[in-house]
Amino acid sequence: MNELELKYGCNPNQKPSRIFAEEGDLPIQILCGKPGYINFMDALNGWQLVKELKEATGVAAATSFKHVSPAGAAIGLPLSDTLKKIYHVEHLGTDLDKSPVASAYARARGADRMSSYGDFCALSDTCDVTTAKMLSTLVSDGVIAPDYEPEALEILKKKRGGGYNVVKIDCNYTPAPIERRNIYGIIFEQGRNELKIDSSMLQNVVTADTSIPDSAKTDLIIALITLKYTQSNSVAYTYNGQAIGIGAGQQSRIHCTRLAGNKADNWYLRQSEKVLALQFKDNLKPAEKDNAIDVYISEEYEDVLSDGVWQGLFKTKPEVFTREEKRAWLNTMNGISLGSDAFFPFGDNIERARKSGVKYIAQPGGSVRDDNVIETCDKYGMAMAFTGIRLFHH
Repeated sequence: MNELELKYGCNPNQKPSRIFAEEGDLPIQILCGKPGYINFMDALNGWQLVKELKEATGVAAATSFKHVSPAGAAIGLPLSDTLKKIYHVEHLGTDLDKSPVASAYARARGADRMSSYGDFCALSDTCDVTTAKMLSTLVSDGVIAPDYEPEALEILKKKRGGGYNVVKIDCNYTPAPIERRNIYGIIFEQGRNELKIDSSMLQNVVTADTSIPDSAKTDLIIALITLKYTQSNSVAYTYNGQAIGIGAGQQSRIHCTRLAGNKADNWYLRQSEKVLALQFKDNLKPAEKDNAIDVYISEEYEDVLSDGVWQGLFKTKPEVFTREEKRAWLNTMNGISLGSDAFFPFGDNIERARKSGVKYIAQPGGSVRDDNVIETCDKYGMAMAFTGIRLFHH
């Protein structure tokens, strides 16, 4: 098969629409469903991301893609009981501990559950039964993987009444070194971004503190590979093998840093005793709980705590999570890594990163204010590496 007709393009009025291979066959098989234009954009970008994460770390990887940027990305490290709870995967029991690819997707999907709602999942390894069971309970548009266990495929084929999108990709496929794109009838051509991201990019540490432990190097690599497939400008906060906050598509670098930092803060606030103690009504779905938590930890908390509202969500009315309590909890957040797809032009990005516990940073460097950025890092005892490489993606 070298061509696949699609229902429509990015929007229903954009017809005709198709994907095709200029030479040879497409490297994909549709095992179930009928993916659309944006589905394929998410799937193919997501596949590249997880393929590179697996190659760089040697661990199964997964990503949760929405609108051509990752909402989350992770490798398959074990999950704590707290993460299992806030990611709503406790029901998978010990099976989750035995499946790195399922653990990776639980992390990728769980980091920013609001953004991951209705995502397209990409897996670096064969989709096993545990991962399929997880996907079967989630609002998701589809999955792409190099293969599927027979029982896992049968589980996925039952989702959405047989309409769930299941894509198999040839893991040995290598695209042409030159890529082309048509915008407004004009052809753009460039060499593919085949840059290999590994620990060698982290050798130029420019701060007074030059110590970056191996675990942080892994987190920085995850951040940089994630940014390579995130719509620019972009910034990613990572910790313990996963992205915990991604800021994508912002025109200003500081807005990227704030957006990603706010998401990282929300990830950490969800692990606080006050949130874990919330007593939800028994009939609530995971997405409804996520929505309620997102509002509860925000400055708009009255929207879920007002009379006539909280009774539909909680068994007992929660206490307000005060600004002071939230700040005190966030002050215990530390050891976070941060990557940026282009240089930081001002030290204000470092000031914002510090509030979310950032200790390790990787960025290209090259700003006329590099000295100010380095000085700000030194003020807070951060270690920062200049990679010398920009990672714009559009």
